[in-house]
Parts: sequence; C-alpha cells; structure tokens
Amino acid sequence: MADPLPEALGPLLREARARLVAAAVEDPALDARLIVEHFSGTTRTQAIADPERKVDRNAIAAIDTALMRRVGGEPVHRILGYREFYGLRLSLTPDTLEPRPDTETLIEAVLPFVKATAAREGTCRILDLGTGTGAIALALLSVVPTATATGVDISDGALATATRNAGQLGLGGRFTALRSDWFEKVSGRYHVIAANPPYIASQDIGNLQDEVRDFDPHLALDGGVDGLVPYRIIAAKAARFLEAEARIAVEIGHTQRNEVNDIFRTAGYAAGEVFGDLGGNDRVLVFQRGKP
Repeated sequence: MADPLPEALGPLLREARARLVAAAVEDPALDARLIVEHFSGTTRTQAIADPERKVDRNAIAAIDTALMRRVGGEPVHRILGYREFYGLRLSLTPDTLEPRPDTETLIEAVLPFVKATAAREGTCRILDLGTGTGAIALALLSVVPTATATGVDISDGALATATRNAGQLGLGGRFTALRSDWFEKVSGRYHVIAANPPYIASQDIGNLQDEVRDFDPHLALDGGVDGLVPYRIIAAKAARFLEAEARIAVEIGHTQRNEVNDIFRTAGYAAGEVFGDLGGNDRVLVFQRGKP
C-alpha cells in the first residue's frame, strides 16, 4: 500500500513522480505533472511559485486513483480523457484510437492541397475514413474555414466521440458523422479522402506495446492477415467518390510503403508521394488517380 499523498502541491508532485519512477513508467516526471495538474486544477507555474499551495482532499483522492491506473499500465491520456492533436484537445473514449503525433504527418501532407482547393472552389470536401476521435477531419477543418468533412466509422461510440469533439471545438456545423463500413453508406464526391486505417497484421496484435494492445480498440488496429486489407478496399472503391484531381492520403506502417504503393498503382493511381514522420519513417502516402 502506497503512503498517503501529501497535501502541498510541490511535495505532491514529487511523491507522484516517485511512485511512477518506482513502477518504471516511461516518462514519470511528465506523467506525474499531467495527472496532478489535471485533477488538482493547478498549473506548472503555480507549482513553481507556490509549492506549499494546499490541494483539496477530493483532488488528492482522484490523483491517487489516477496514479494507480498509470502504474497498472493505462496510458496517461486515457486517464485524463483527452489528447492534444495538432493543437486541438480531443476527448478520448474506449471506442477510439488515441491520436498520436505521427498522424500529424498526414495533416501536413494534405493541407496545402486542401487550402488550394478551398481557395479555388470555395470549399474542400473531405472524407475521413475510420474517423475515430475525428482527429484528421477536425484538424483540417480547424485550419481551413471553408472546408467540410464527413467522418466515417463503423463504431457508434467513435462517431459519438467525434461528434462531441467537433461540437466542443466549434466545428460541428462543418462536420458530419456517418456510420458506414468503409464506403458502404457513403455518397457524393470529395476532393480529399483521408484515412489512418488499421494496418497491423492480425497475428502481430499480441506483440504490440502493452499500452496500445491493452487500451486501443483492436477494431482500429487490426488490418487483417497481412495488415493491408483496408488499403485494398480503399484503392478498389474510392474512385467513384473522387472529384477530378482529388487526392487520397493514407497513413501507413513504416515498412508498408512498397506494398501500399503497389496496391494503389494496380488500381490505377500514380505512385504515392511519400511523407516521413518526425522519426524519419515513411508514414503517409498521397495518391492521385489517372496520372502516369
């Protein structure tokens, strides 16, 4: 049984960090700070300027519970209930993948085209397949005020989360949630189709980092027998939903560039433009139809 947590903010932070260090949590100082600040309603500045500031008992109890969850392996952002993505605070639920910084590569890859299309056409219609929290669609909408987006997911819980996020960010008027198995219920044509699809091979799910395997929904991870099934579906069925000169942007696993390129080239697309993530890995491919 852990010792009781101190009531003063400075010692509370130190004890929270010590517990996470003892549990070999990967980034104990950051996670301790995030947990203490979130549940106590305090800031880093207050901890530095007023370390003897008292934290009320209810907050201490919540911090204690959160630390136990973190020690048990639950990711810190799952505990907080939100994650920052492209400058937006997105609510998380068990139905959604936790959006990660690597996916911001997709936003940067397709954003110039979205801006140019909106400037030329007066709008840019975006289809976000497997929208989850709505991260991709909402990030693009937040930057391009005349764009609209439809977020597709097969999970009602994910769609409810994405809709809530859109509303909280003031983007609800330009975001539509659609329950569909990939393109099954989709209609109309889009300037951009974007997806961070499941791309882990089924047999590799058990080998994932514990925090991913145990807390991200497997529906959002499992890409079938070879991890490439979603790309085959998108490549085979997207054409009828594309405007002329439209783009398809997909996140990929860092070893999947050649396989995904082959799938799209076989379906009539030019070789995808490649974008690397912050770690230097191939992360996003952007395709255009009908170009040699």
